[in-house]
Amino acid sequence: MAYSMTGFGKASCHVNGQEIVVEISSVNHRYLELSLRLPNNWLALEGDIKQVLREKISRGKLSGNIFRKRFGAPIQTIQFDVETAKHYIDASRELARLLDTNETLTLNVLMQLEGVFVPQEPEEDLETLRGPVLAAVAEAADKLNVMRAAEGKKLSLDIRERLFVIAETLKKIEQRLPEVSAEYEKRLRTRLQELKGEVDLPDDRIAVEVALLAEKSDPTEEVVRLKVHLGHMSSLLEKREPVGRRLDFLTQELQREANTLGVKTRDSGMIQDILFIKAEIEKIREQVQNIE
Repeated sequence: MAYSMTGFGKASCHVNGQEIVVEISSVNHRYLELSLRLPNNWLALEGDIKQVLREKISRGKLSGNIFRKRFGAPIQTIQFDVETAKHYIDASRELARLLDTNETLTLNVLMQLEGVFVPQEPEEDLETLRGPVLAAVAEAADKLNVMRAAEGKKLSLDIRERLFVIAETLKKIEQRLPEVSAEYEKRLRTRLQELKGEVDLPDDRIAVEVALLAEKSDPTEEVVRLKVHLGHMSSLLEKREPVGRRLDFLTQELQREANTLGVKTRDSGMIQDILFIKAEIEKIREQVQNIE
């Protein structure tokens, strides 16, 4: 079962008089990229949190937001940063001098400038938080995976349907191949017979040339490889491991074989079928980009 790389998961827990909320979202990415937002004094937990996520998810761009809601009165304190305030005041005086004005930096404005008043949180025992936080992260990741699995099921179904219609179209092409090949050989033989008057070519040489040219233009090999790739892609969609990169590679191979098939084909009906196949492969490629 393929997993999508897009999803969202949320979990929470209660510890030390506060509610800890974990939100994880993921979008498409070539590799696994983790980005976390934590309370400032929880940075020591970042490595363990990322390890939990790596064990749950192997590919995608993950954004994690972990915050807390305290119950009762806030226990934050506010610290006044004297040096930062002085820098603002000195800079404002210099600006006033350059602009030749008597305006000054008011207390109300100074209080709102970044870094002047800094919230200070008391030290916490991270060891008492580690277990509950990691458990909440794991739960949020599991919920994310439930959503990714549901979306992956839809993607797999869509891809399977397109693989089926491509396979059915290839059957039509295969049925036409003997007739198209015979018509092509006939045209070659006629053209070489016309050239016989200009160039002295014995009949056996004409037969050899017709056979060689017909073989070079025979699309049977491409049809066979397309069928093999279709079967391989279908089997990959059954696996429970990450298969997105392999599906992406096979999609490129499908495109390459379809392009070669189009180059070799001169029958107008078959060309229409091949254009349809190429359009379906492109739709598969777009869907594969979303699979882990």
